[in-house]
Amino acid sequence: MKLFLFILFVGFSIQLKAQVSFEQKFNSLKQLKLDSGVTLTFDEPPRLSKAKPLKVIIFALPNGNNTAQSFGKNTSASDDWHFNIQHIGAQTELIRKVDPATNYVVIYLENNLKSWPAWRRKYSNSNELINNVVRCIADQYQKYHPKLTLTGHSGGGSFIFGYLNANPKISDLIERIGFLDATYAYETDLHRDKLNNWLKSKQHYLQVIAYNDSTVVLNGKPIVSPTGGTWYRSKLMVKDLNEKFIFNQNDKKLSWKSDQTGFILIKNPDGKIFHTVLVERNGFIHLIFSGTKLEENNYKFWQERAYTKYILN
Repeated sequence: MKLFLFILFVGFSIQLKAQVSFEQKFNSLKQLKLDSGVTLTFDEPPRLSKAKPLKVIIFALPNGNNTAQSFGKNTSASDDWHFNIQHIGAQTELIRKVDPATNYVVIYLENNLKSWPAWRRKYSNSNELINNVVRCIADQYQKYHPKLTLTGHSGGGSFIFGYLNANPKISDLIERIGFLDATYAYETDLHRDKLNNWLKSKQHYLQVIAYNDSTVVLNGKPIVSPTGGTWYRSKLMVKDLNEKFIFNQNDKKLSWKSDQTGFILIKNPDGKIFHTVLVERNGFIHLIFSGTKLEENNYKFWQERAYTKYILN
């Protein structure tokens, strides 16, 4: 099956320096455009060293955002507000600074409908297409023996579940799976056993971050059904996993943690919308470092941005 329509290279990755602007940095990233309306944008370090392990983070975009907005920049009054709610680019730079012994590549996955659920409905073979994308990414970096992370925010979780649906088991190439308020499509019958079997390897880790969206009322109506939000679906996932969790709670959050699994659910008695705040408050960094010796090294989840100095103008 021919997967690619054409490849568009927009320069090469450049070293992040103080004088580099957002436009210079972002326009230097290479892109790969697929015939299914999917665009991959590659944020690579200036040099990929074979002496270092390579971690490839596949980040499926949330509904309504383009890649530049998810990358993020310092904004002025004339800028779209979406540029200031995720800052995956700046969070990536902090990750690289905290762990210089590892090569980190982040690949942004965007589709022309700006919605992974809508894109999957459009293509009857969407699960197969998603599986091919992940396999081709692994093949591209094969000589570096990469370990892959599947992650996404909001509707980006649909991409992850599409991958799970496409495979009888999760590949050992997938080292980490992370959901940023993105578990809407979790189903016990489809996903429980695959996740449990994957977690039998001590090399694998699952991190879920969500908030109580069931308390949110917008324009007089709840934003999710009683069983359709990430609060409910994430708790269902906890119930389904054969993990020996240590459960903790305080005024702000609930958490379940094991050696290979972490769940953080933010309480929300006032019915606020924390959908993007989960990302902004160091959520992307935590997905990568949780369960490692670098957890909360130079950052803390759900506190002020730790990556501010890496945000470009």
